[in-house]
Amino acid sequence: MKTIKIKIPATTANFGSGFDVLGAALKLYNEIEVAYEFTNSRVHELKIEIIGEGKDTLPKNEKNVVLQAMKTVFRICKTVPPAYKLRLINHIPLSRGIGSSASARLGGIVAANELCRKKLSEDEIIQIVSKLEGHPDNVVPSYFGGLCICNFDGNNVKYTKVKMPFDLKAVLCIPDFELSTDKARNILPKTIPHKDAVFNSSRVALFMSAIIQKKYELLSIAMEDKLHQPYRKKLIPGMDDVFKSAEKSGAYGVCISGSGPSILAISNENSAVKIGMAMQKAFFGHRITSKYIICDFDNNGIQISK
Repeated sequence: MKTIKIKIPATTANFGSGFDVLGAALKLYNEIEVAYEFTNSRVHELKIEIIGEGKDTLPKNEKNVVLQAMKTVFRICKTVPPAYKLRLINHIPLSRGIGSSASARLGGIVAANELCRKKLSEDEIIQIVSKLEGHPDNVVPSYFGGLCICNFDGNNVKYTKVKMPFDLKAVLCIPDFELSTDKARNILPKTIPHKDAVFNSSRVALFMSAIIQKKYELLSIAMEDKLHQPYRKKLIPGMDDVFKSAEKSGAYGVCISGSGPSILAISNENSAVKIGMAMQKAFFGHRITSKYIICDFDNNGIQISK
């Protein structure tokens, strides 16, 4: 059997003040291995092996998200796939705001497209996965890497990429409870005050300038938000204390990663461990256990090997 290997980076979306707009890729990966062979039979036994995160909870049948994504491509491309089996090696924690669902869908789409001899273009892949996800700010950076600016009108995605500086670290504090994207989305108000929209738009502009010009002292202000974090903190006990602990320990800026519950701090290398330990301690003060990981940012995106 031949094998295709896909390596998909985790992402932090809603980056800082960029709700549903900004996302960045992290050097933390899920991997998908597809072993396949062309046969004369149209009936193939389904086999899915899962290693790591979700090995005991994720479905290994037709309900598996990776498999569903692959079947979407086969249907669009009108292609009968070869016999194949899946091996999923998961390092991205589930339902923690680090892009696990986007990585699964994107990896499945890209793997199936390889089996279909790349009938889908990069742009078509982005459009399909963004519609499956409902938003593009995990999908685009996971595919292209770097810091991505996304626009999605419900039908079409427009995007561009900026490389993240190599001297920045992502410190992720991951609490020991899950938070579904749907629950985090449903707590948001239908409308917001005009002044809150101005608040965020000014900070998104400042954020992009601070990253590009490496004016990291501006990130504490540039990563402030009024569109989702004030509402979602009700779902993340101790969030304010975790933010304060990171800032006091030297973080350039702090925000919810994705829809939570993980908290992201941006740091230099020297302060990263201190910040992670401080955030962990702050969560523990609210009787929540957590772990922290320190990642570089990924500027390359999805990797495909055969």
